[in-house]
Amino acid sequence: MPTYNKLVRDKIPKIIESKGNKFSTKVLNDEDYIKYLKEKAYEELDEYCAAETDGEAVEELADLLEVIRALAKQHGSSIEEVEAVRIEKAEKRGGFEEKVFLIGVED
Repeated sequence: MPTYNKLVRDKIPKIIESKGNKFSTKVLNDEDYIKYLKEKAYEELDEYCAAETDGEAVEELADLLEVIRALAKQHGSSIEEVEAVRIEKAEKRGGFEEKVFLIGVED
């Protein structure tokens, strides 16, 4: 049996089972859950960076957003609260729409 040792979506065990395969899982404690969510965030970001089409990119961004949603919940927040903070920061410092690339600053 291959070893994965990674966080997976909730329905993955049922999908594996429906294909007639056996598996083993465990439920993580909160500390390990955050640790593996962070690892999952890197995994999904890497997959986004490797995406070759807009469709693939959007799919990977959706996966990344799901991880962010779960992390927000673990930190006692919600995706809506994260969005509110994002908006507040964008109002104060701007977003990234203008594609500004800072080369340097003179003292």
